[in-house]
Amino acid sequence: MTEAPVKIGQMLFTMVDPTRGHEVAYNRWYERDHIYAGCMIGPGWFAGRRWVAPKHLKDLRFPETGPVATKTEDGSYLATYWVHEPEMEEAEAWARTQVGELYAAGRGFPEREHVHTSQYLPDSTVSAQADGVPLELALDHNYRGLVAMMIEPAEGVDRTAAIETINGIPVKALLGTGAVDLVSSWRMKPWPADHNVPMKMGNDGGTTERIMQLCFLEGDPVEGWQHIVDYAADIEKSGAGRVTFASPFVPTEVGTDKYTDQLW
Repeated sequence: MTEAPVKIGQMLFTMVDPTRGHEVAYNRWYERDHIYAGCMIGPGWFAGRRWVAPKHLKDLRFPETGPVATKTEDGSYLATYWVHEPEMEEAEAWARTQVGELYAAGRGFPEREHVHTSQYLPDSTVSAQADGVPLELALDHNYRGLVAMMIEPAEGVDRTAAIETINGIPVKALLGTGAVDLVSSWRMKPWPADHNVPMKMGNDGGTTERIMQLCFLEGDPVEGWQHIVDYAADIEKSGAGRVTFASPFVPTEVGTDKYTDQLW
């Protein structure tokens, strides 16, 4: 039997704030327990990475309010996970059971608030390189920055057409600056009817037609942030849609409490 190639079936995107005063405890709980026990030991969960937005990065976010983050200071930590396409159903079923069992065993962390947590399905990937990092490897590649963006298609514009337009001149211009290496677009996947978790999942993120984009950077997002601002303007100028959330992140320093004192 030929083994199926590794292929992303869906992403879990979870942006969370610890309760103030519990930053270190939250960071340690998530890093030393939850990222593994709640996700990575499950069937089909083949890649995961944590990101953080210290205050100096939150200060770059735009717009000031929207359907993802009510305020620009909301959402300090982001975790992104890839789920293998052939095991999507098994992965979801396992996660529903696992999270309930962890909380029942006292292995939750109540001093936190989800800002936006949702599942997304991949739409498209555009690379700056002719033979660049595949999206399946993006969380394991040593990217030093990530920009998460939410885009609402313009009124009367079909979502697929919006992505095609955005992947044209706006994305090509962005990749041409050298600030971004990889741009991936995603569509929302509604939670199943029997989805039952012991916490609120945060803001809805916008309409069901929204486009989630992850832009992977080899360097510090601060250095190329003006290119992201210009990119958002190009999207609106193209008539495809408008950006309702744009935030830079950097990877957490695994095994340390770095950034826990810089969130606010």
